[in-house]
Amino acid sequence: MYYAIIGEDVADSLNKRLAARPAHLERLHKLQNDGRLLLAGPCPSIDNEDPGPAGFSGSIIIAEFDSLDDARTWADADPYVAAGVYKQVTVKPFRKVLP
Repeated sequence: MYYAIIGEDVADSLNKRLAARPAHLERLHKLQNDGRLLLAGPCPSIDNEDPGPAGFSGSIIIAEFDSLDDARTWADADPYVAAGVYKQVTVKPFRKVLP
């Protein structure tokens, strides 16, 4: 089943985000290579694809896991969590309907 992992950033997270980004992306590439990643990306803090120094307000990952517990365990081990980028992470089941 798919699960939505929604991370909400702390204020002024950009420098922490940039430092942890390579390790964060490495985990996402593994999900992608395993055929389990539906989508992933950051949420800009402003209405612009490249928010520059305004940074990001969070991230959304939708990926396939065996269970909600497995998805939570994966999310808890994210480098952005360890680096203090996220103030909160929500994990919930997701059912893809379209496209």
